[in-house]
Amino acid sequence: MTLDLISLAPRLAVDRTGDGPLVVFLHGIGGNRTNWRDQLGVFAAHFTAAAWDARGYGASDDYAGPLAFDDFAGDLRRVLDHYGARRAHLVGLSMGGRIAMRFYFLHPQRVATLTLCDTHRGFASLTAEQRAEYVRLRREALDAGAEPRDIAPAIVPTLLAPAAAPAAREQLFESMAALRKASYLKSLEATVNQDTVGNLAAIAVPTHFVVGEHDRLTTVALARTMAAEVPGAELTVIPDAGHLSNIENAEVFNRSVMDFLLRHPGADSPRAPAVAGTLGQRGV
Repeated sequence: MTLDLISLAPRLAVDRTGDGPLVVFLHGIGGNRTNWRDQLGVFAAHFTAAAWDARGYGASDDYAGPLAFDDFAGDLRRVLDHYGARRAHLVGLSMGGRIAMRFYFLHPQRVATLTLCDTHRGFASLTAEQRAEYVRLRREALDAGAEPRDIAPAIVPTLLAPAAAPAAREQLFESMAALRKASYLKSLEATVNQDTVGNLAAIAVPTHFVVGEHDRLTTVALARTMAAEVPGAELTVIPDAGHLSNIENAEVFNRSVMDFLLRHPGADSPRAPAVAGTLGQRGV
């Protein structure tokens, strides 16, 4: 596994492994690149699998000033440019799915396929009660002086399936505990203020919606509604999983997403000169 540090401010950290067409994995608002550790090695058999830390997360830099949601799309364009890929497969979970969709609407020619996992089109798609509870659970305690580690015990049970494995609970808790409070609050404000990513009926690339059977935030019903709006979209429901379907049932998630990607070529392999610009190595 190679850790690439993509230059320009803020620098972005990307774990990369494998060869072949580029697949970029985008984590959710409470995650980081390690959330994809059960995917990267598997997908590396057929693809260049890359998982980023969004700005302000993990090993990526913090940044000054407020965050506009489209800043994530600009950062993603930098990732594709770094690897010399005109088009990539995008796999995004929750906030990462909204970043992937928004990137498509801004740069449709750069996207080969969309895999949209446990996500929604923007906070306008949630009820007023869901929206208020989402913000309350995350912001209220932080504004009162708590740290992300302190709010994790209240949030983790709302995201996972009732029978989630202890390892999945621990992985999600670790992700939330690693959040940097100031950057997380910027992401929270930007994502909640993003009412919609765009008109789903206008998506013209192969699209795959993936959702956990027990996802209580972005439900199966919501995923079905979204999939029905995208021409030719596919839908997979991951059994025994909640909002973190790639972590809670990695085997079924990997099989379904891999099958979709292998049936839809079109992404570019990274060009050697761009990959040669890596700034560090680390073991898995």
